Amino acid sequence: MADQRVENFAKLLVRYSIYAKPGETIGVEGPDTTAPLMAAVYEELLRAGAFPVIRMAPVGLTEIFMKHGQDLHFDHLPKFEMAYAKSVDGTIRVMGSANTRALSSTDPTRMARFARARKAVRKILLAKKWSLTLFPTEAYAQDAEMSLREFEDFVYRANLLHLDDPVSAWQAEERKQKQLIHKLRNADEVRIVGPGTDLRMSVKGRTFIPSVATHNVPSGEIFTGPVETSAEGYIRYDFPVCEGGREIDGIRLVFRKGLVVEATADKNQDYLRKMLEMDPGAKRLGELGIGTNYDIQRFIKNILFDEKIGGTIHLALGESYTETGGKNKSALHWDMIKDLRQEGALYVDGKLFQKNGKFV
Repeated sequence: MADQRVENFAKLLVRYSIYAKPGETIGVEGPDTTAPLMAAVYEELLRAGAFPVIRMAPVGLTEIFMKHGQDLHFDHLPKFEMAYAKSVDGTIRVMGSANTRALSSTDPTRMARFARARKAVRKILLAKKWSLTLFPTEAYAQDAEMSLREFEDFVYRANLLHLDDPVSAWQAEERKQKQLIHKLRNADEVRIVGPGTDLRMSVKGRTFIPSVATHNVPSGEIFTGPVETSAEGYIRYDFPVCEGGREIDGIRLVFRKGLVVEATADKNQDYLRKMLEMDPGAKRLGELGIGTNYDIQRFIKNILFDEKIGGTIHLALGESYTETGGKNKSALHWDMIKDLRQEGALYVDGKLFQKNGKFV
């Protein structure tokens, strides 16, 4: 029996997130574990009058590529990839890992080369309509320490799909976010304080953007790009970063004039430092995000959800989002989360903006 929530999910992605129009070509990408949602999205795109282009790959191809790819594969991009990026009007990408540790033994320098070679394609696609989401799988459920059924409920609730009208709910969330952004419209200095953390940065002249299921699904954050040379101080992240099949835990960074000058971790420190050497922009901040989704209160080792947790902030090393006014360039965009719900505070120009995860 079909899960009505999957059909509602497809409608949210097509009719609201990507807002597909008649005649548009929309790429739909994901592994074969996501087939139920991919099929529902395909049908909904047809109903919208759009032309769906499905790119569904068997699980495990990335692992094979990382193991057997030659230098020419890592340093050059097939012409098709650029042609595809230029041809589509938008993309919906559905994550659906069958093994979140599949790349844990992969050399991080190969992963960095892979990312650099695809930077131009990513830039083109991000300038168009795009949506990124996740379909529940056993692997994600295991990481979250839930049964698959519990994890499905968690995912659909985080996307507000348990409500009768998810679109109206996301529109209401947008209004709340815009109220917060209005308070930040003339902000200069942001200060983050908490256990092992006292970090300042400037957001002067930068724009805060609402996130309400038009790109990341689920959403629930406001974000901007800090002034690239402004970060001063130190921060210790509370949750492990899960990247490339690895967990990097106990990360502590020290910033001077916007640059990471010290980087340590309790686990996988070498991997952390190698990723910071990816390119010159990898050691600077590209994003400051403030989580606003209070329907997500549990860390599940997946950044798409974890960075939205209401009462947390996240900072991304690497590439800025140009719509924020950010100017940092990098093949890296690596989000790291600081939990402010217990003993944390966020100050804007010296005034308390959030305390213990609650806005004041």
